[in-house]
Amino acid sequence: MCLGVPGRVLTVNGLLATVDFWGVQREVRLDIVDQPVEVGDYILNHVGFAIRRIPPEEAEETLALYEELLKEAESDMMAADLRGELEATAETEGGGGDDA
Repeated sequence: MCLGVPGRVLTVNGLLATVDFWGVQREVRLDIVDQPVEVGDYILNHVGFAIRRIPPEEAEETLALYEELLKEAESDMMAADLRGELEATAETEGGGGDDA
C-alpha cells in the first residue's frame, strides 16, 4: 500500500518546493499537482511528487488523522509504517550515517 503524506509548503522555486513534514524538510516536485501551489499551502506528497493541493479547510482534518495514526503506531501496522518512514527521513536529513 502507498501513502500520501501531507505537508506545508515553505518555499516554491519553479517546479520544486521545500515542504515541511512534521519538522522534516524535503524537496518535492510540483510537476503533477492538480492546482498551482504557493507558500503556506498544504500538499499531499507521494514519492517526492505533490499529487494534490489540500484545501485549507481539509488540511487540519488530514493532519489530525495522521497524528492519530502516529499515536496508534504501537497497535496499527500502517501507522507503524508511517512512523518508520518519518523517522528514516529524519535520520537521512540529519546525516546520522556512519562514515567509517
